[in-house]
Amino acid sequence: MRRILTRTWTGRAALVACLAVLPLAVAACGSKSSAATSTPTPSATASASVTSLITSDWQTFFDGATPATRKIALLQNGQHFATVITAQAASPLAKASQAQVTAVKVTSPTTATVTYSIVENGQVALPGQKGQAVLEGGVWKVSAPSFQALLKLEQGQASSSPSASP
Repeated sequence: MRRILTRTWTGRAALVACLAVLPLAVAACGSKSSAATSTPTPSATASASVTSLITSDWQTFFDGATPATRKIALLQNGQHFATVITAQAASPLAKASQAQVTAVKVTSPTTATVTYSIVENGQVALPGQKGQAVLEGGVWKVSAPSFQALLKLEQGQASSSPSASP
């Protein structure tokens, strides 16, 4: 009988020990969880950093004061558009232009959708434009199709302007 009582007390002591430790383990897990939610996750920090880089590069590319060589470096396949960018750099209108980036949505590790407006002489000329940023050679660049879309808009405006008509 004594052997049965020893087993019973040993089993009960183990159960009590487990029950005593369980709230501490749950509390420890709970404190880790609340700490994790109060600090930014690495992906959130990286995403904010990427958004900042894309915004900076787009604003630099569209800034009229940025040299043509820098703009070429910030454009996907920039060398292909070097003649156009160099010609635009001499334009007084281009010198007065800037971009205001209003949103960046990273869609993959190498692409993002950018919402921006083109501002000329302090006035919004093209509001709410959508474009793509691409990561090329470690640099976030304006995508070639985004630049080409703006060139088409520019050509359409030039052909409809009174000075361009015969």
